[in-house]
This record gives sequence, structure tokens and C-alpha cells, in this order.
Amino acid sequence: MFQNNEDVKRSRGRPQVRCDDDTRRVIIEAASKQFHEKGYAAACISDIAQEAGVSTKTLYRLFPTKGDLFSDLVSARTGRFLLAQDARTLATADLRQALERMLTDYGMLALAGDTVTIMRLVIGESDRFPELATSFYEQAIVRTNTLMENWLRQQVDRGTIVLEDPHAACGMLRGMMIMEPQRAAMLGQQPVPSIEEIAARARMCADLFLNGVAKNRT
Repeated sequence: MFQNNEDVKRSRGRPQVRCDDDTRRVIIEAASKQFHEKGYAAACISDIAQEAGVSTKTLYRLFPTKGDLFSDLVSARTGRFLLAQDARTLATADLRQALERMLTDYGMLALAGDTVTIMRLVIGESDRFPELATSFYEQAIVRTNTLMENWLRQQVDRGTIVLEDPHAACGMLRGMMIMEPQRAAMLGQQPVPSIEEIAARARMCADLFLNGVAKNRT
């Protein structure tokens, strides 16, 4: 079998240029490192570009402002949680199993060390840079709450649970899962919980929640 001469010539040329999606991911990883080490205000675009191995021109083409870069960083992290919540699996799973899985995944997102660092950054610098709080609220809190609230509404519609206000209940559920350990980690009083501790907390929260909303509770 003969190889096309044109293909041979092409393979010996310059390596394929990285696509924009891959470049975005590399830049976001570099920005995350710079934000964690220096904070938002002190993080320099040129340093982020150097860390990512791209030109500042390329960085600005993909992220016109540092605020856009921070917003995409938060969005990318939240997106991984949303992708993990397969709608078909959640729809067919047992009520308790689905809730426990969703709470565990949410805990893995919200109680991770880099999320705690981002929270510190937002709280510490949002007075000077209000776009940080806006981005975090829209890209993290609203998106995760919407997914979990929609799942609760589906359970209400199916008659598996009884809730007068799924929106308020979702906020309480999320708070029960992460508020205390996240606050303790942010204040440096406790380390971020392990995977096993997050899973155990998810089981406890599922028990507490379902014992209060189960349709046929005794």
C-alpha cells in the first residue's frame, strides 16, 4: 500500500496549531495558578500569558479583559459539575441514590481547595472589583442552584416528595451540604474535607432532607 506523497510532505511540516478551545483551557489553568498565588488585583496578564505559553495578543483575543478570564475560570469549574449530572441517570435512579450522588458531586465542587481559594478571593477583592462577585454568583451559584432546583421540581411533579417552595428548599439543601465545612476551611480552622468525608456528609444530608419531605414518611 503506497502512501500519498502529499501526506508525507504535510506530516513533515510545522506541527498543527493548537485550537482555540485547547488554548482557552491552558490559559484558564495558568490564570487559576496566578490568581491563587497572587490574588486578582496583583495577577498580571503578561505573567498569565507567559505561564500558558501564549502571546498576550492571543490571550486578549480569547479573553478581552481579566474579568472575562475570571468568569470563564469559574464557569469551567461549574461546568464540570453540570456535566457530571447526567439527566437520564438522575431521572431513572432511586430518589435517595440520585440525591446522594448530586450532593456528593456538589460537595466535591464547592469544598475543593481551589474553590475555597476562589471564595476568599471574591470576598476579599469584590469591593474593588464587583465583577468578581457578579461572575461567581452567575456562573457558580445560579447555575448549580438551577440544576438542583429543577431536579427537586421534577420529583415534586412525580409525587415522590412534597415541597411548597422548591427554590427555597434547594437553597437550604445546598447550605446544609457545604456551609459549615466551607466556612471552616475559608477561616483556616479546618482543612478541606476529604472525598470520604464529603460522601459521608452527603449521605447524612440526604437522610435529613428526605426524612422531612418524603411523601409517605412515618
